[in-house]
Amino acid sequence: MSEPESIEDYYARIAAATDDEGRLAVAIEEMPGWDIFPFELDGLRIKPLEPLQDVEPPREGEDPADCSCQEPLPPERAAQVAWRNERWLLVALDMKLPVSLILRPVEHFDIADLPDDMAAEMGLLMVRVTAAVEELPSVGRCHIGRYGDGGAHAHPFFFGRPARMGQLRGSCLLDWEENLPAVPEDVRRANAGQVGRRLVERLGGQGPAWEQ
Repeated sequence: MSEPESIEDYYARIAAATDDEGRLAVAIEEMPGWDIFPFELDGLRIKPLEPLQDVEPPREGEDPADCSCQEPLPPERAAQVAWRNERWLLVALDMKLPVSLILRPVEHFDIADLPDDMAAEMGLLMVRVTAAVEELPSVGRCHIGRYGDGGAHAHPFFFGRPARMGQLRGSCLLDWEENLPAVPEDVRRANAGQVGRRLVERLGGQGPAWEQ
């Protein structure tokens, strides 16, 4: 069982990827390549405002019968489950922060239609996940995101903001994340595994799939 990474080791890996001026390369194939990225790279100007869409585009799972939750988790996703119980899954994401996680109900619900008992459970889970993420030595704060534009199945995110890296504070964290060097899988699993084990201690359930 690996120990969570220190912020010094996390920072050193990022610093090693910078150029002679201490700058990271812009990861063109990542967020700047999305149609929702707001800037033109040439001169970094805000893009022209597009006209209104006729309707909101459909999301995956608008019809519960078509949601991926109706099928067993693919093996590669099941292998990334950091914690679970009979009603919830916490899945580790392959991102470039010390730890990134997504919380999903096992049954098909969006946040706006969660039954009251599950809404209460989600609130407690969000508190416990946040506390566990913020215990990691490389994390200064846990950011929580809920977007819901791509999928109709509830899936709040938890992002471990690196400790003591002042430039990464606040709402631009994910803009920075796209351009950071990758976190090795063993480090990512050590960090996410620590979160999963802390949830087992506090809430029961099963810990990291890769430690079973």
